[in-house]
Amino acid sequence: MKVEPRFGPGHRILVTGGAGFVPSHLVDALIVRGCTVVVLDNFVTGSKENVAHLFEKPTFTLVEADISEGLPTDHPALAERFDAILHLASPASPTDFEKLPVEILRVGSVATLHLLERATADGARFLMASTSEAYGDPKEHPQRETYWGNVNPIGVRSVYDEAKRFSEAATMAYHRSRGTDTAIVRIFNTYGPRMRPDDGRAIPTFISQALRGEPITVHGTGNQTRSICYVDDLVRGILLLLDSTETGPINCGTEHEMSMRQLAELIVSLSGSSSEVSYITRSADDPEMRRPDLTLARELLGYEPTVAPEDGLGRTIDYFRERLGY
Repeated sequence: MKVEPRFGPGHRILVTGGAGFVPSHLVDALIVRGCTVVVLDNFVTGSKENVAHLFEKPTFTLVEADISEGLPTDHPALAERFDAILHLASPASPTDFEKLPVEILRVGSVATLHLLERATADGARFLMASTSEAYGDPKEHPQRETYWGNVNPIGVRSVYDEAKRFSEAATMAYHRSRGTDTAIVRIFNTYGPRMRPDDGRAIPTFISQALRGEPITVHGTGNQTRSICYVDDLVRGILLLLDSTETGPINCGTEHEMSMRQLAELIVSLSGSSSEVSYITRSADDPEMRRPDLTLARELLGYEPTVAPEDGLGRTIDYFRERLGY
């Protein structure tokens, strides 16, 4: 299956949360294509540093606003029609779930509805970034898009899980009832440059600890698994879905599954650290395993991840080493 590029020069694209880790890489790719990109971000977790290199480009505009309050009506960049709207705004790390629960719920509900209304009015393609968290602590492995999930609706993680599940439901409701051109991508564990060192996710935490020579703190026994995807592979998958006419949901990630203990040991080795692994109490509702079934992505989009964990982690370690000064 070959998907031809659908968006390029002359197309206007809105990216919410575009100053965040994954969205900023996606914005880079859209700019390279020649798209005119408007980023909307309130910088709760995003950073202007992630898009600062684009400030002088005439095809890039940054709007500081909270999409949960609706699209600002007084900014000229938001007055013109968009060809595509990519909703990637949301705090997404475990530490955010406790610090920003209401903000996460709002950006996954009312913000999604605001953007779906705008996409419908503009006749724009609407792509919603969902998550493997929609599967909860899965009883199916690997996870297929037809699996409904095993989610605790009132746990600490529920604000993120259920916000994304609501966003999926809203997206499909607009698609079915109003004919909106929609797509849903379910993103699995992604890593790479521009992650926040203190965001609470395993890879930036392990790398930061390894570079400082501190113990690597692994939750529980470390036997729980994740499939890790380098950000370049994810961006390519998202663009394939954007260019296609598929609605989804479609999984995007890799099948590089490893235990948290193996991941910690690999990061220690790649960073040349002397850190040792230590074990701490496991957080509530922490999934036991995660690996996407990529059958649909391969068959419908021609998607194939290419970056090996050693290569991607090496690049990420180099980024953190430069940023942290180690």
